[in-house]
Amino acid sequence: MLFRTMKLDIRRKIILGYIFILVCLGVSVLVVVERITALQQEIDYVAEHDIHVHDLLNEIEKNIINMETGQRGYVITGDDRYLKPYEESLEKWEDNYNQVRSLLADNESQISNLEAIKPVIEHWISTAGEYTIQLRKNNQSQQLAEFFKQDSGKQDVDQIRVQISSLHDTERQLTKARIEQLRNSNNNLKITLYAVLLVVIIMAVFIALFISRNIVRTIRQVINAVQSMDSQEGSMASRIHVNTNDEVRELADATNLMLDSFERQSWTQTKIAEVATMYQGCNNSSELTSTFVEHLAPMIGSTYAAVYLKTEESGQVRYVKAASFAGKAGDIGYEGFKLGEGLIGQCAVDKRMYMLHDLPDNYVKISSGLGEAPPRHLLVAPIFYEEDVVAVVEFASLGSFESQHLALVDNLQGSLGVAINSVLGRMEIEKLLGESQMLTEELQAQSEELQAQSEELQMQQEQLRLTNDILEEQKDIAEHRADELERAKNELELFAEKLRESSQYKTDFLANMSHELRTPLNSILILSQLLYENENGTLTDEEEHYSRVINAAGQDLLTLIDDILDLSKIEAGKLEIVIDEVNMTELPHLMQPLFKPIAERRNIAFHTSIDDSVPNVMTTDGHRLQHILKNLLSNAFKFTEKGSVTMDIRSAAPERVSELFGQDYRGTVAAISVKDTGIGIPRDKQDIIFEAFQQVDGTTNRQFGGTGLGLSICRQFTRLLGGKLLLASEVGVGSTFTLYLPNLTEEDKAILEEEIAVQAVAAAGMTVADRSESEVLDNNSRITSPNDAIAAENLSKELMFKGKRILLVDDDARNVFALVSVLESKGMKVETANHGKECLDILERDSSFDLVLMDIMMPIMDGYEAMRAMRANEHLRELPIIALTAKAMKNDREKCLEAGASDYISKPLHMEQLFSLMRVWLIK
Repeated sequence: MLFRTMKLDIRRKIILGYIFILVCLGVSVLVVVERITALQQEIDYVAEHDIHVHDLLNEIEKNIINMETGQRGYVITGDDRYLKPYEESLEKWEDNYNQVRSLLADNESQISNLEAIKPVIEHWISTAGEYTIQLRKNNQSQQLAEFFKQDSGKQDVDQIRVQISSLHDTERQLTKARIEQLRNSNNNLKITLYAVLLVVIIMAVFIALFISRNIVRTIRQVINAVQSMDSQEGSMASRIHVNTNDEVRELADATNLMLDSFERQSWTQTKIAEVATMYQGCNNSSELTSTFVEHLAPMIGSTYAAVYLKTEESGQVRYVKAASFAGKAGDIGYEGFKLGEGLIGQCAVDKRMYMLHDLPDNYVKISSGLGEAPPRHLLVAPIFYEEDVVAVVEFASLGSFESQHLALVDNLQGSLGVAINSVLGRMEIEKLLGESQMLTEELQAQSEELQAQSEELQMQQEQLRLTNDILEEQKDIAEHRADELERAKNELELFAEKLRESSQYKTDFLANMSHELRTPLNSILILSQLLYENENGTLTDEEEHYSRVINAAGQDLLTLIDDILDLSKIEAGKLEIVIDEVNMTELPHLMQPLFKPIAERRNIAFHTSIDDSVPNVMTTDGHRLQHILKNLLSNAFKFTEKGSVTMDIRSAAPERVSELFGQDYRGTVAAISVKDTGIGIPRDKQDIIFEAFQQVDGTTNRQFGGTGLGLSICRQFTRLLGGKLLLASEVGVGSTFTLYLPNLTEEDKAILEEEIAVQAVAAAGMTVADRSESEVLDNNSRITSPNDAIAAENLSKELMFKGKRILLVDDDARNVFALVSVLESKGMKVETANHGKECLDILERDSSFDLVLMDIMMPIMDGYEAMRAMRANEHLRELPIIALTAKAMKNDREKCLEAGASDYISKPLHMEQLFSLMRVWLIK
């Protein structure tokens, strides 16, 4: 095989044979040297490793004896000189131990025996050596006497000697085994050397016979091939076949190439003569092109072909399909091409042939009675007449086009062009003759029509005069209506302005009411939390329960305030949606930890699933989507006493998408369903539950809690996301809410925001939004950096706050009382101010505070103004300020930070969040 693939002459073959023998000898020598080297390394290992192990074991034993001798000498005499050998050996024995351990690392048994010595040595040092020396230093003679009566240290020393002796014995056995292995390796080396020499001799003889036989066989094959050609009287079908790659092969290849060239030329000339005779009798382009492809396609092995003729319409050149070979209705492709369009148009522009390979499976199908298959090769060629491309031919084949096929097509380009031009010329003459006859007949008919039209014109003039009078009257009516529309427009603008003012008044009212409600609510939540935590243990269980009820009621009131604020934002058209990429596969994992504890507590099964057809990523507002799902799942658990709650995510069916979003909608839509086995909803209540403050049980004595805003908020958020929220329910069986969520684009977002703004003006007073629990947490907490969090966790919470000076600025006595009580319980020193001006006065006298808690809405000087004044003072520029506000409106955080606040938290305060925030800034 080597001589067939490489180009080698005869001389080189012989030289390579000798070189190969020498290489085999060299390899043999290298093998022997490598084995000798390995043997020497094994000898060195035995000489160095084993002896070193024995020496180190002796050294460890010597260290133990020295420590025991020094210990006993010092205990007896009290002379510090006896401690010197003890201390030196105490420092050295572990180093010697570690060296022995590293040398025995490859022997797990010896490592195990060695490791058994170390705890005994350490036990002797701690219970005998160090212990007795310390007793002697303290002159505790009585304890020394009692110790040496038992002398437990001697047992340790005896055990150490026995263990070291055992290690010595094992190592001697291993050394003996290694020496025996070296002796066997030496014998194997001798045998290997003899075997390698024998193999080299055999290979040298084999190579010599192989090269000589190969040369003689190749020469005989060439002689037989030449004799065979002569016997067939010069037939070009005969070829010379050789198997080597030397000078004889080159001679055979040159002869074969010459025969191939003669054969291709003869075939091309014969086929050109056949095609030239077929043009006779063709009177139109369709017949000519059909005849051409039907004859030429089989000649070049094509199984599909088409001819595109040049046409001109309105000055635009196109190449239109005129004929095809093996084609059928519904074939893939185009009926025509412009210049430069597709391969056909580009071939006409470039005036050269194109050949493509490995066509796709859907290019075209070549059919027969047994089946169909796609072609793999394509040939596109232009047809010329006087340097102008009059047609383009296209051939497709299951096999490749050979050079003789390309030569035939190249030679026929000109002759077919002449035939096409001749046929088209005859057809043009016949066409012009027919058109001339038709024009003559049309002129005669037009003359008669003109006479009739003259009579009609007189009648039309009278009709135009009447029409003009009518138009004048309609003009006056239109001007009157324009004046009325202008007045209506002015009235609508005035009404819109009043609506905007009303919306602003309402927003300001809700913001101020939020502050007024949150301020007393803050002290209620803080003090009730202090009570039910009952750190001092002064309250009874019943009093703790009452405190928890008060705190829970306050939290419910806070949620209601936040819901009403968000409803105000939506009705004013100020609630924005943030379009971003949302990982749909994360939704089940986000919902599981939130609702799994509820399900376990209520003994309800909770299942989540996502279908593979759902895209991994969709573009929508992930925050609003999570809010919708949380509300739906909360409702499901609220109204389900037994059974299960299931959240399923899958792609919406195409017919459902067309029904909900229109026949023209082509975007991706996810269907997220929340199914429960709860009480169900009657049909007459399935519409009103989506309205604000409505539940299935509409009486004042509701069985289930809640404000009735959840589903209203879900429906409005769904509308914000451009989706649909549908309900299917049966009383006593359960309910299924299905959210159809489209993939939003920036254009969708702009359309939705415009619709929201329009509806906000037209329906002022409608509540259409809700705030999710995650949004409240966003307003009430600030994510600190990982380094801050780790630092805070590493410090003791009690030591963190103890002794810190805090300046509390708030005008509400209830909040001041509550916060001072909590902060002082943590060991902080708190000083208070009623407004910003008093705060600045205190800081001017004493600026050594660690942190400032700043309320925003205060008399005389509010929090914003006070913080700006503090940041303007270079001594107070780095003092941490945490802003406390009860408004919780949009942009409050940004306004506080711009005014100079280090951080922000909204009322009512969650004390754990406040303490977490204070730890961050006290560390900084």
